[in-house]
Amino acid sequence: MSIENFIAYNPVRLHFGKGVTDTLGETVRQYGKKVLLVYGKGSVKKYGYYDRVARQLKDAGAEIIEFGGIKPNPLVDDVRKAVALGKKKQAEVVVALGGGSVIDSAKIMSIGLVNDVDPWDFMTWQAQPEKALPLVTVLTLAATGTEMNAAAVLQNHKTGQKRGYVNPLLFPKDSFLDPTFTITVPKDYTAYGIVDLIAHALEAFFGGGEPAVIDRITLSIIRDAMVWALPLLNDLKNEELRANIMLDATLALNGMTSYGKTGGDWGVHAVGHELSLLYDMPHGATLSIAYPAWLRLQSERIPERIRKLGEGLFGTSDPAQTIEKMEAFFTSIGSPVRITEAGIKASKKEEILQQMNKNQVSGMVHSLNDEDRKRLVEWMM
Repeated sequence: MSIENFIAYNPVRLHFGKGVTDTLGETVRQYGKKVLLVYGKGSVKKYGYYDRVARQLKDAGAEIIEFGGIKPNPLVDDVRKAVALGKKKQAEVVVALGGGSVIDSAKIMSIGLVNDVDPWDFMTWQAQPEKALPLVTVLTLAATGTEMNAAAVLQNHKTGQKRGYVNPLLFPKDSFLDPTFTITVPKDYTAYGIVDLIAHALEAFFGGGEPAVIDRITLSIIRDAMVWALPLLNDLKNEELRANIMLDATLALNGMTSYGKTGGDWGVHAVGHELSLLYDMPHGATLSIAYPAWLRLQSERIPERIRKLGEGLFGTSDPAQTIEKMEAFFTSIGSPVRITEAGIKASKKEEILQQMNKNQVSGMVHSLNDEDRKRLVEWMM
């Protein structure tokens, strides 16, 4: 029940609720007039979110510099292109309109625009930024919690890596969370977002330290997501249900679940990143595959911790039943629990293992060796 020493810091101003983007223009104006507007591959224009944001910016007198086309598993190549464009046009503020991939990309753009460093050097910790352009986010997918944290993830196909980077300069200045901006997210990606937020809470739960009150808060976030998951998946345009999941996702990774802890484990995310790199799988889908396998691996090593998870979520003290029920939940919302369910052939097993060993996939608290990775791949198939 130990509480580890910790420092809590989160400067993000969160605007939550229907219609909050009505003040977006005046908020962005305080940071600058030349706006690098970053978005994804087309849905924000299709459903009118782009027009609403652009109108706010233009009415506030902003000059918009557009960079679209960010992919669901974001690439450092696109960040480099956006940084070059933003420098040429002398961008003063970055506005990210999208989900985790867009916002993560925009975070690295915000430091790349004012530091003469290749963006990948930040991701590999070879360079540290000294400053950042102000970043404002408008969330369109509830999942990653990136709207209220200082973390970003990018992948680099040239090096065969997907890396995370954390720096206080990456905190957005303001984040706008209007649940109506998420009602057009399709059923599968809504489910993957729910898996992602649960996985974030689990990474913290299995981190270093066991502060009782934070355990209760973390388990409550997971339970709440499980309560709203199926109703939302059966009623995708329900704004109240969208709002509940949106808040759960933000709370799962805004730092609160790590209070009194040395940090999260992040081993399952490391496994998932390799699957995304190899097969461009949706991030949430990789996590519903990896978590049950990881729990099986850890069931003999940390049975008491898994027992507490089971009691808090499912009313069982049996680790095996906890794993079965977690797997059953993921299945019930349509997220895969085996690699083959995601359309990847069993013959790819050796390729996956080689990739995981190449990048030495492991956790920050619960380390993994070659034999552990082999067992994980077996269970994930």
